[in-house]
Amino acid sequence: MEEIGRLSRIDPRAVWKSEAADFTPWLADNLDYLSEVLGIELELTQREGAAGDFSVDIIARDLGRDRPVIIENQLDPTDHTHLGQIITYAASLDAGVVIWISRQFREEHRQALDWLNRLHEGHTEFFGILVEILRIDESKPAVNFRLVAFPNKWSRTPTEPPGDVSPKRQAYQQFFQRLLDELREKHKFTNARAAQPQNWYSFSTGVRGFAWAINFALGARVRAELYIDTPDADRNEQILDELMKKREAIEKHFGQPLEWERLEEKRACRVACYRDGNVEDASEKLEEIQAWAIEKLLVFKRVFTPLIKNISTQGTESQDAAKGKS
Repeated sequence: MEEIGRLSRIDPRAVWKSEAADFTPWLADNLDYLSEVLGIELELTQREGAAGDFSVDIIARDLGRDRPVIIENQLDPTDHTHLGQIITYAASLDAGVVIWISRQFREEHRQALDWLNRLHEGHTEFFGILVEILRIDESKPAVNFRLVAFPNKWSRTPTEPPGDVSPKRQAYQQFFQRLLDELREKHKFTNARAAQPQNWYSFSTGVRGFAWAINFALGARVRAELYIDTPDADRNEQILDELMKKREAIEKHFGQPLEWERLEEKRACRVACYRDGNVEDASEKLEEIQAWAIEKLLVFKRVFTPLIKNISTQGTESQDAAKGKS
């Protein structure tokens, strides 16, 4: 019989001495842990982000629904101060998702999150997440996030679209649900679990300001893309120009010509490829479109990931240099 180890729980402060200096930076760099627990594709927007005169631990984005997410951390038991903070931050930033993380949730605070979910149903989702550090015998410590409060209708498993959603939007949700399931289960491409009744879906690249996406575009076309959207429109154009310097090599590795789009009416830019298709096509055509979308997303990831990581690193180094001179 194989020997069985003993599971033990460790004080989180044995791993992260300081909430602000240790835990929050670690979490900002490891949002995929939360994405996996929630089934929501999260992308970091800002650490210590402004909410009026206050500061939110982490501001992120729910890529699948394009909504702001606020994350507030505690390495102590929950308290009234932090309950007031998450409500203030949610109102200030019009957050679509609010995540409160703590080592211990008092029952009255869990009940308060349940009440907020009933009150804001359909607009803002409130999650309470318990953070634990686990160890088997003398193994390395492992973080474990456990849900203790969540919206009434929330589920990590796909749900049927509500009855008031149009047939076309239902078709979008069904298409993207199949796409998400295959990308998650077969390719480990995403942690997202529930599609939305919309004509697009974005996925985290792991690099702030960049996303992969599939979109049913105007003119009965389907688009796969790298979406470039840092907070600075000029910077987005500079990134596109920098990538275009390597256009010939990129398109050779990609296997086909690409569209390099500045999107004059928007802040963002994108690199894309297209094919014909409509969500109302026959099921055989939709299966073909799904296979095409998966193939192109995987190629985008393979070809562009090292390039955008390098661009992101260069941008950070430039910012640090500018701060040093000031």
